[in-house]
Amino acid sequence: MLHIILYEPEIPQNTGALIRLSANMGAHLHLIHPIAFDLSEKKVRRAGLDYAELANLQEHQSLNACLKAIQPNRVFALTTKTTRHYTDPSFTDGDAFLFGPETRGLPAEIIASLPEAQRLTIPMIPGGRSLNLANAVSVMAYEAWRQLDFNTTL
Repeated sequence: MLHIILYEPEIPQNTGALIRLSANMGAHLHLIHPIAFDLSEKKVRRAGLDYAELANLQEHQSLNACLKAIQPNRVFALTTKTTRHYTDPSFTDGDAFLFGPETRGLPAEIIASLPEAQRLTIPMIPGGRSLNLANAVSVMAYEAWRQLDFNTTL
């Protein structure tokens, strides 16, 4: 199974949309505290519709606690501060994809803690700053799942 990790998410609609995404592709969604909103907020429920019961959603007090709990094969950080494309690696069952908060991205020390080969970017035209978090997660998650032949038994 694939793991999607949201580090300190800030926008409830993005998290709601990603609850729905993870439920529909069988990925596990992990939220790292602090979370800037209450998961029971109407905005989260509206974006996630009735998928919350179908999603495998876990909250963790820290990134270290999350990684200790799930023990992923590898952790890939998505960042605009690298040149390696999200399509370059060959992904495996048990990989995790780490995304930073919407307004500031992942802290530099987290990015630096991972090997260069595990720092990925989604290409944009020159001058593009960033993609919406839910869109970026969707692009990355579906590429990894595609590489796994859309296997639903992971």
